[in-house]
Amino acid sequence: MEKSFDPRSFEARLYQNWEQQGYFSPRSDSSANRGEPYCIQLPPPNVTGTLHMGHGFQQTLMDLMVRYQRMQGRDVLWQCGTDHAGIATQKIVENQLAAQGLDRKTLGREEFLKRVWAWKEESGSTITRQMRRLGSSCDWSRERFTMDPGLSSAVLRVFVQWFRAGLIYRGNRLVHWDPVLQTAVSDLEVENREKDGFMWHIRYPSVDGGAGLVVATTRPETLLGDVAVAVNPEDARYSHLIGTMLELPLCNRRIPVISDDYVDKDFGTGAVKITPAHDFNDFAMGARHNLAPINIFTLDAKVNASGPASYQGLDRYGARKQILADLEAAGLLIETKPHKLQLPISQRSDAVTEPMLTDQWFVDLTSKGRSQITEPALDAVRSGAIKFVPENWSSTYTQWLENIQDWCISRQLWWGHRIPAWYDEAGQIFVGEDEADAIKHSELTPVGALKQDSDVLDTWFSSALWPFSTLGWPHESAKQALEWADFKRFLPSSVLVTGFDIIFFWVARMVMSSLYFVGRKPDGTFEPEFATPGQRVPFKTVYINAIVRDAEGQKMSKSKGNTLDPLDLIDGITLTDLLAKSTATLMNPQDREKVEKRVRRDYPNGIQAVGADALRFTFAALATHGRTINFDLKRCEGYKSFCNKLWNAARFVLMNCEDVQFTHAAKPLLASSAERWIVGEFGRMLHEYHTQIAAYRFDLAAQALYDFTWNEFCDWFLELAKPALTGSDAAAKHSMQHTLIYLLEALLRTAHPIIPFITDEIWHSIAPKLGQAIDEQTSIATQAMPQAIGFAHDISADAEILWLKEVLLGLRRIRAEMNISPAKAIPLLYLGGTELDRSRMQQHEHNIRYLAKIETQHQLAPGDTEPQCAAALAGSLKLLIPLAGLIDVDAERSRLDKELTKLALEIAKCESKLGSNTFVSGAPALVVAQERQRLADFCAKQTQLAAQRAGFAG
Repeated sequence: MEKSFDPRSFEARLYQNWEQQGYFSPRSDSSANRGEPYCIQLPPPNVTGTLHMGHGFQQTLMDLMVRYQRMQGRDVLWQCGTDHAGIATQKIVENQLAAQGLDRKTLGREEFLKRVWAWKEESGSTITRQMRRLGSSCDWSRERFTMDPGLSSAVLRVFVQWFRAGLIYRGNRLVHWDPVLQTAVSDLEVENREKDGFMWHIRYPSVDGGAGLVVATTRPETLLGDVAVAVNPEDARYSHLIGTMLELPLCNRRIPVISDDYVDKDFGTGAVKITPAHDFNDFAMGARHNLAPINIFTLDAKVNASGPASYQGLDRYGARKQILADLEAAGLLIETKPHKLQLPISQRSDAVTEPMLTDQWFVDLTSKGRSQITEPALDAVRSGAIKFVPENWSSTYTQWLENIQDWCISRQLWWGHRIPAWYDEAGQIFVGEDEADAIKHSELTPVGALKQDSDVLDTWFSSALWPFSTLGWPHESAKQALEWADFKRFLPSSVLVTGFDIIFFWVARMVMSSLYFVGRKPDGTFEPEFATPGQRVPFKTVYINAIVRDAEGQKMSKSKGNTLDPLDLIDGITLTDLLAKSTATLMNPQDREKVEKRVRRDYPNGIQAVGADALRFTFAALATHGRTINFDLKRCEGYKSFCNKLWNAARFVLMNCEDVQFTHAAKPLLASSAERWIVGEFGRMLHEYHTQIAAYRFDLAAQALYDFTWNEFCDWFLELAKPALTGSDAAAKHSMQHTLIYLLEALLRTAHPIIPFITDEIWHSIAPKLGQAIDEQTSIATQAMPQAIGFAHDISADAEILWLKEVLLGLRRIRAEMNISPAKAIPLLYLGGTELDRSRMQQHEHNIRYLAKIETQHQLAPGDTEPQCAAALAGSLKLLIPLAGLIDVDAERSRLDKELTKLALEIAKCESKLGSNTFVSGAPALVVAQERQRLADFCAKQTQLAAQRAGFAG
């Protein structure tokens, strides 16, 4: 082993070996010998993406699980791949074309798609390369892409079968429309953000010349598409107007006053303008009252020919400005009030979405589809076939499904799975896996040539099939038939690890599609292996990981300058490069200045490399069952110290075991109580470790591993081993060497799932000491996970070492308090105690002398005169260190007196500040809290020094 811990010297080398040796693939021997199957499906990252902190956190937990299960003897498949990310990928390529003065419509669909595929081949593997750097042990030989031929054929099959079952339909309905991307987006892709806006009060006069009524609206531009004004039937202010007609301002149209219970009498004026083509609630109300919607916007959100000529061609905000001016000129703008708005923002383009009536494709989840798709997905969780961890997320899942709407699955893009529907010249629709299949299975006769639908499917449609499409479904070709055994073996998968933000996008939809399609035969019945819903669910457990925020609990964003790249933590980055990277995409000079200021504040020296293992340990230690976690780089640095300590501990063991070799199967003799104690402690840790991993409490498993390794093994056992290693008893030394090697090798195997790189690198030096024949291709990853049953407790040894630790800690405390150098040999007197204490004093005399640097040890008899001593207690046993000749008593008194005087002055200053109402009420709360903490610290120090001073009478 190298003298210094440098993860850069071995991480890339080890990962390349793991992948080349096929350690990440399921076993290929006969099923009888393969072990119980265990499968995780990787949430496919966008092909456009790069590794971010959320990915790093989530993938660390998945890798921890699959490495752990492999070492438990399970037959493990971590199925990986990437998603084609329809909108994001198309946007990237369109931006590249724009920089060249081109656009996709000029190129044409075929040429544009060639450009996208070329970009994908060149840049689409970035995130998978980065995953390898983190240590993700996916089965790369089975890597999938949602636009692969196999997965694409699965998409076609699902669409066609659902269509023919009456579960997919095409309709003209209101959707969230992104006017920048000019496509429908899912309601789950729309984020409501609070903004400052206005509420305008506008008079709608009665047609008979009366005052009419005043409506309140935040969107006056949609007035052009109004078809009615609604009031509550119980609102006495307007009951006389129900059924009358109003003049629609600026439009030369008449609209009715209707009554509807939906209207809130107390909001605004109690009168609501109804625009069914541009508001979801109005659309529902319009349907209830048979009001025909009027669409007033083009697809890029400009006023169309349905609006008055003076507004046509204006975008919605330009139209708003002109309409308000015209209303004011007409005396119809009654009042303008500031108002907090909830604006629907497209997560894809950051544009305000527009409710828009368009022709779209939908999956029926509310009528026929409720019993065939939605209810089975609900029952899967209600019955316990699928469990959520933490359990509370199951209610989020069920509440959404109970109130679900039909799923809009079409997108007005070119990149993606093109909808397998064709139209003839008469507008008839033909659906099939190809044009011939569409005609063959239709009862219609085509009129003229057919033209395929230009839309593509929502990216989440193909992602919903991920659990079974990645395993070769529908298994029709000879090659796919060979995969049928693995399909049955790894489905349902064991656990899905994902964020709560895609429970609706992805989790629920995978459950829906799997329950419907997995094992379904053409006649609608199911294969025997998938006869029950519990056999058709895509996964048995859904582990919802927390969302990673910065150290202050803020959401990470580039505009705030608080994002972190996991690879920058692993490999390090200079301040200059970090500044350039953090501001690269920021166009606004003010944003750039703000981000630069924050980066300089948080990372004045850039980011020092911590290595993949330290980052992984940090993620594991943070993996509570909370909704969010705060990531602090200092934690990373702390776990780098942990890795460094483990490295140095291994070097200590190897240096003290150079001349020994043990048989792999032989267990150590455990000649000393220290050896028996540490073995028992390791067994306790293992029990806790296994228990917490089974409970998905990776934070507690990591804590158990950390505490044992740092405190018990490195800090205590290596110290307790030194007397035997340096002593003259050859048998004791040999036993201790065996225990050190044996236990360290087992500890490395235990820690491997969390910190795979350092454990494998050290293991290659330790395992040969146990007679294991290994070479560079061998890996700890293929070894068995230690079990607690093999490391028994020894109650007597536990009590003995606890006593010894108390004695040593007491003596160390005396040295610290008296400022006695650790290198100075000191005398030790014992007073009191029990017969057991005296027996242990004799048994551990050598250990105490060696470890506490004791010159002489002597038991005082009852009645003996105690010299001036510093004292500590170990139970009822008193430990005395005579001070004569060790320290200058007068100088120590003088030093302590000076310290106590200085502390008294500091305490007085703090008390004066905190006693001032001006300070307590006027200073920031944080400053006041800091002052109170200072006072508490000063008082604690004063108590400690006063106790020391009392030991020096005079």
